[in-house]
Amino acid sequence: MSEKTAQPSSGMDSAKLFASVLVLIAGIVGFYWFEAEPLFVRIAIIIAAVAVAIGIAYTTSVGKGLWHFAVDSRMEVRKMVWPTRNEAMQTTAVVFLLVILVGLFLWLVDSLLGWIVRSITG
Repeated sequence: MSEKTAQPSSGMDSAKLFASVLVLIAGIVGFYWFEAEPLFVRIAIIIAAVAVAIGIAYTTSVGKGLWHFAVDSRMEVRKMVWPTRNEAMQTTAVVFLLVILVGLFLWLVDSLLGWIVRSITG
């Protein structure tokens, strides 16, 4: 496991993140501003704004940290051992059976408590 030291965020990083958010907002505004244009042009505006915003955010320490987290997470998912179809079906059947049994138990307890309350109150 690698130890990574947290780098303090600078004012420039904050400005870049703010600019990234502004680019996203500008893309959304552009989508509605150009409503007379065809839909694919408006979607292209959104996609371009998101790409530019991600590019700006990546140049910050927060963005790079988020990117490294995503890469490390993907590596961890590749290490996982996924259940076979048969194991998944068996586990699902056990869960369904337990849900039914707990439901029946709770129904019986509720009925018993209801009978007790009716007996006491007359």
